[in-house]
Amino acid sequence: MAPAVPTTMDRPHFIGIGGAGMSGIAKILAQRGAQVAGSDAKGSATAEALRALGATVHIGHAAGHLAEDASCVVVSSAIRADNPELAAAAERGIPVVHRSDALARLMDGLRPIAVAGTHGKTTTTSMLAVALDALGLDPSYAIGGDLDAPGSNARHGAGEIFVAEADESDRSFHKYAPEVAIILNVELDHHANYASMDEIYESFETFVGRIRPGGTLVVAADQSGARELTERISGRHDIEVVTYGEAEDADVRVLKVTPRGLTSEVTVLLKGKMLTFTVSVPGRHYAHNAVAALAAGIALGIPAHNLASAIGKYTGVKRRLQLKGEARGVQVIDSYAHHPTEMTADLEAIRGAAAGARLLVVFQPHLFSRTQELGTEMGQALALADSSVVLDIYPAREDPVPGVTSALIIDAATAAGADVRAEHAMAAVPDVIAGMARPGDLVLTMGAGDVTDLGPKILARLEN
Repeated sequence: MAPAVPTTMDRPHFIGIGGAGMSGIAKILAQRGAQVAGSDAKGSATAEALRALGATVHIGHAAGHLAEDASCVVVSSAIRADNPELAAAAERGIPVVHRSDALARLMDGLRPIAVAGTHGKTTTTSMLAVALDALGLDPSYAIGGDLDAPGSNARHGAGEIFVAEADESDRSFHKYAPEVAIILNVELDHHANYASMDEIYESFETFVGRIRPGGTLVVAADQSGARELTERISGRHDIEVVTYGEAEDADVRVLKVTPRGLTSEVTVLLKGKMLTFTVSVPGRHYAHNAVAALAAGIALGIPAHNLASAIGKYTGVKRRLQLKGEARGVQVIDSYAHHPTEMTADLEAIRGAAAGARLLVVFQPHLFSRTQELGTEMGQALALADSSVVLDIYPAREDPVPGVTSALIIDAATAAGADVRAEHAMAAVPDVIAGMARPGDLVLTMGAGDVTDLGPKILARLEN
């Protein structure tokens, strides 16, 4: 049984409670019996899901939303210092707790699996959560996306395992002490917080250093950054290191990934024995995520055959190649991809699953800093589409950077031979796509911002 709610978190107030990471922690605390409250910039289905659990959710940010008896205020790195609720907490001496510290407290007394990497964290964490649940192990989990409904990004389970997505973007994954850690890849990203690859390697080394003695690191054997990291931590002998991938020296070797429409069949070599199982989402990168989940579960003592079968129960996460619908023979799919590697992987996956179909992409760049550093690679990735529409940059927590616009991506895409156009007004996109699409086409809305809202609007416009 999971431990009780820590006293300092029995009446928490979350600033930005509707966010993927924040809402998950709030949900688990509410399920454990805490009196949860918080605020968010706008209403959402996630806010309603939290209210259904008894949480008080205010829309908008104001000092008056902070209850007199709040035991702590929980924030993420996205909360600005001038937030009125944060200022009120300082004035009243209410402790401020970072999201990662709150999550770490929820793992106390349990067997944590922490999933890290530049991309693939949400999918891999979800695969583990679904598989462990299917095996009757009733895990707790905190994921950066919804499995099948608003609010399904987290759950308090009665079992001893806690599966968590470990965010490297702000170094918050240094707070966790997992029994099993997964590192899917190590690449340059989060440019506002990391100045170089050396800084990123150092950050991941610190994360590895947090693995409990006697624990296990599951790490990719194919990706260059992950291999470099494995070399850097080779001196640590109190943990087991398990590599996975297609490389000949991988401990869990991927022998074959066979596309089966919108699914894949994966064959791995594990301790001299072959094991074949189904992954219910398309794409080689998702197959590799499933193998990482398999290796982590085995490290906890779960039989490989049972775990492989249970991983097949996973059917996807919202915004990870999620089919939004079909209208007049045109399918609309949503992708969270916002890093060039993710974009390329998802575009290739869709290509492989729907050979012969035209692929139209609506891409919204995420963050000025990321666009400044990786805009060229983003544009090159869009060359995999038949035609693309590029929106203005979604700023999220950042202020504009002079000279950094979507034009960086469009110029690079054009140079790579892509058919690409700019669109500054999101409201115009449904009409633009309706004018481009024809029966049999696939439309992919792509990015980490509010581009996801366009899917239903495009479908409605196609219908009309």
